[in-house]
Amino acid sequence: MQLESHRSLSYDLHQWSQGYQSQPHEYDYWIEDIEGEIPLELDGTLLRNGPGLLDIGGYPIAHPFDGDGMISAIAFRQGRAHYRNRYVQTQGYVEEQKAGKPLYRGVFGTQKPGGWLANLFNLRLKNLANTHIIDWGDRLLALWEGAEPHRLDPQTLDTLGLDRLDGLLKPGQAFSAHPKIDPCGDRSQPCFVNFSIQPGLNSKITIWELNLKGKPLRQSTHEIPGFCFIHDFAITPQYYLFLQNPVSFNPLPFLFGLRGPGECIDFDRQNPTQVWAIPRSGNESIKMIEIDSGFVFHHVNAFEEENQIILDSIGYESFPEVEPGSDFRYTNFNQLAPSQLWRFRLDLTHRRGNRQLLEPRCCEFPQIHPQWVGKCHRYVYLGAAHPNQGSAPLQGILKRDNQSGETQFWSSAPHGFVSEPVFIPKPGSEVEDRGWLISVVYESQKHRSDIIILDAQNLEKGPLAQLHLQHHIPYGLHGSWVSKQQLGIG
Repeated sequence: MQLESHRSLSYDLHQWSQGYQSQPHEYDYWIEDIEGEIPLELDGTLLRNGPGLLDIGGYPIAHPFDGDGMISAIAFRQGRAHYRNRYVQTQGYVEEQKAGKPLYRGVFGTQKPGGWLANLFNLRLKNLANTHIIDWGDRLLALWEGAEPHRLDPQTLDTLGLDRLDGLLKPGQAFSAHPKIDPCGDRSQPCFVNFSIQPGLNSKITIWELNLKGKPLRQSTHEIPGFCFIHDFAITPQYYLFLQNPVSFNPLPFLFGLRGPGECIDFDRQNPTQVWAIPRSGNESIKMIEIDSGFVFHHVNAFEEENQIILDSIGYESFPEVEPGSDFRYTNFNQLAPSQLWRFRLDLTHRRGNRQLLEPRCCEFPQIHPQWVGKCHRYVYLGAAHPNQGSAPLQGILKRDNQSGETQFWSSAPHGFVSEPVFIPKPGSEVEDRGWLISVVYESQKHRSDIIILDAQNLEKGPLAQLHLQHHIPYGLHGSWVSKQQLGIG
């Protein structure tokens, strides 16, 4: 679907905002309305996480990141697909559903009813379990970076409770929602790498590596100066990479019940961004490299090249600050600087770095082939805006060839809005781009979501299959592919 005129917008703001309506229902059914054919080799489960409730008892939340986590699982088997969704039964979710109103303050501005006085010195935040879902060490975990993960039953998606990973985590300890799977980090076997951050005047970063059974391989804690707002990180065979955005945090409006913590963060464009290269072996010192000021939520990948580290990330010229009292459903995209694909070259010897723009089109939610994590990758897949310049909602999927600079682009505009594409390698193939991309697309005219399957080698021939759901899934955050059947389906 393409635009009729290059002068008109690729989207209708009201249609886009409808994708932020709550989905209060839990479903369980075989998907029968399908255009095209599901590849027979596609055997496994796509897991998605994101805020499913955008209101609590009719009381609207202030920001989608404050919404309760809803897991969607699409299980593929022999050319058929089954859908199931379940809410993560966190303590806060259960309490608020019983009360019919917010009982907790949100990180990004949601307040308890009653004004500032009802929120004064109330620092209790809800573990939302709404950001990511991963399967590792026979555990299916719903992640939220502010606290422990929740463990789910892989057959039913029922919530089993908080999981502290056999005592690895302390009560309430943060556990990032952006773990990395190093394909050969444990004696040529995959290992799981994740971190916890404790921000403050000086911030502590704790890093864990776990083997295939979920048992600890390595753990280290590092202190770096200054306040840290770090959502994601990257790995290479020798280093963990943390990009310290130039931000400050003023807790007073939060303490006095006026704002959420996310609304108390200010971007300081006068200071550089700092990259911390932390050795995985522990046999050398931490290296800090300054780069041009900017803000990064998500990294694509990193790899080593002689005495340099190459880091690809999604960059913003400044932090997209959360304005108190604003309505996220009516974002003015024309006033936003686009998020773009950047490449950083980090010279470890001379402790300096530079930045290069790889892709000017507004994009987010990057993906690569999982076997290329920590290695020199050729292909990047991203959710992307339909216009090739300026900021706009994500309506398409972009493939970039870093070797040639060529791109492929598939668009669902003007009525479709995409989520993060998930790359699924074709079984038995070692070709980097041989596989499929699956994304959830909100079809605004019909107020439902589609599951689209694209050939990762040729996006522009359109979906191999388009699975029409019976309902919509609110815009989600992150997901993963499990190459085995997760659900107890017939």
